[in-house]
Amino acid sequence: MKKIAILGSTGSIGTQTLEIVRNHRDEIQVTALAAGRNAALLEAQIREFAPRLAVLWDEAACRDLRERVRGLDVKVASGMEGLLEIASMEEADALVTAVVGMIGVRPTLTAIEHGKDILLANKETLVTAGHLLMPLAREKGVSILPVDSEHSAIFQALNGERDNRIRKILLTASGGPFRGKKREELAGMQVEDALKHPNWSMGRKITIDSATLVNKGLEVMEAKWLFGVEADRIQVVVQPQSIIHSMVEFVDGSIIAQMGLPDMKLPIQYALFYPDRRPMEQPSLDFYELARITFEKPDTGTFEGLALAFEAMKAGGSMPTVYNAANETAVGLFLERKISFLQIPEIIACCMRRHTVIPNPGVEQILETERWTAELAQTYAAGVK
Repeated sequence: MKKIAILGSTGSIGTQTLEIVRNHRDEIQVTALAAGRNAALLEAQIREFAPRLAVLWDEAACRDLRERVRGLDVKVASGMEGLLEIASMEEADALVTAVVGMIGVRPTLTAIEHGKDILLANKETLVTAGHLLMPLAREKGVSILPVDSEHSAIFQALNGERDNRIRKILLTASGGPFRGKKREELAGMQVEDALKHPNWSMGRKITIDSATLVNKGLEVMEAKWLFGVEADRIQVVVQPQSIIHSMVEFVDGSIIAQMGLPDMKLPIQYALFYPDRRPMEQPSLDFYELARITFEKPDTGTFEGLALAFEAMKAGGSMPTVYNAANETAVGLFLERKISFLQIPEIIACCMRRHTVIPNPGVEQILETERWTAELAQTYAAGVK
């Protein structure tokens, strides 16, 4: 019986993970669940999956949850203290990190310290602290199993291959809802426009990141740490149908691609049962109906967020944290309708210009950089209204 804990259980990845668990109750047990503030949905999950520990980030929501589950055999906690308790609990073999943002850094590192495998959907952890996480995982002998569809595709393509045989990683992107548009067309785009992703159903923040191509920038930095390649060996390719999830080109020129319908349950299930593959009840890809697969070069002049990611990656140290934290703040402001769509990359660029890189930051320096960046982003946004 595999025992898992899930951070972000009420979000898109978390709920889909529980769908898979629902179909494999004799093989997977949920020992802990954590969410942000959705007490009602977390209550339903507690009643169905009977975890021993449940955590809500928001203290008021946590008090509500305690009342809702009064009489059930579950401990309810809140905040970072609760997340760290989940990360260190003996009853879990693996931690699914499906929270959004840098909130995942400390729990992920703690879980690795306690010898737990990580099913990673929280890309921000690797972006900001990959230099700490990957050596620690090697030291503790734990596996980092990617849950993002693109990184899962690369991971699958590399199965059976020896080290140092990669020429290039070809990281695919759908292009998001604004693919093909020019800068002047993006100026008036509203929140509703940016949330209309053509292929994937995701949370609001990651959907906006897809529209700006910042999400692909974060994935480029994540790929560096997961697969040990530098920026000049990672190429982003727009694949509008989202059928090829990513590819690996080897030193002999051979290219292996992982393909499938755009469904996040596939990479989630693959990570849960790795190295086994299990049947899934879903439609098969019909190549006759698909008819064609097309490729495009990303427009980094219009979608500056992707170009800025490569700059942050090249600068290294604390700069990826600035890139990520500035984007988190800017996306929040855009969703609140306080800034325009084009001001998201503008704010990221501003914060990067004003930052002095810390070469090898520790956890506290990473978190302090995040705080500094968020304050600067808020101040800059207020000044450009």
